[in-house]
Amino acid sequence: MGYVFDPAPVPSLAVAGSVDRIPVRRIFCIGRNYAAHAREMGKDPDRDPPFFFLKPADSVVEDGATIPYPPETENFHHEAELVAVIGTGGRDIPTERALEHVWGYAVGNDLTRRDLQLKARDQGRPWDLGKGFDRSAPIAPVYPVSAVGHPSKGSIRLTVNGEVRQQADLSELIWSVPEIVSILSHSMELRPGDVIMTGTPAGVGPLVPGDICVVSIEGLGELTTRIGPRE
Repeated sequence: MGYVFDPAPVPSLAVAGSVDRIPVRRIFCIGRNYAAHAREMGKDPDRDPPFFFLKPADSVVEDGATIPYPPETENFHHEAELVAVIGTGGRDIPTERALEHVWGYAVGNDLTRRDLQLKARDQGRPWDLGKGFDRSAPIAPVYPVSAVGHPSKGSIRLTVNGEVRQQADLSELIWSVPEIVSILSHSMELRPGDVIMTGTPAGVGPLVPGDICVVSIEGLGELTTRIGPRE
């Protein structure tokens, strides 16, 4: 048997301090997981059941990359996020065992075509075009749990051209990493290489060509993304 087309390259993430890489299987994202961000999006931050959306695996972008301003949007936003990477798969994982399935953590940026997302939301339609477009998931090198543990508190911060836009603490997550892993695993089997973007704090806002966006998380370093001209 052969393929009609050559298989696409395997999307992957860098590993901090190593030449090895992590193959990316799926990218799960949780919506409105900081109370202040839920409020700025016009929603109630009460602890309702969480909801998720996905980005394509090949939307990952390396640290330091320049990303063209994407097409079909006039309101392109940044969203600083803690990223967790699954190393051991499973289904129906109990919360108290969930961290055993996490291989490592990284700094991420859930880039969003906000106008497309909000239009879809208001029409009761999927968010795919607002969230899952090309190069929408910049992620810095992943640090293994053996090096950084399981971050549950510490600063998460985003600047644009040196100006602070987002500033919060990981302890403010509505749904914690072990809870997120457990909830996802009850919906579908998690596998090694699944990536989870855990939500963004308040302060999301627009990016324009020429901007330099830097996300930092205490203990996990920085992720720098430059915005290039419109495609």
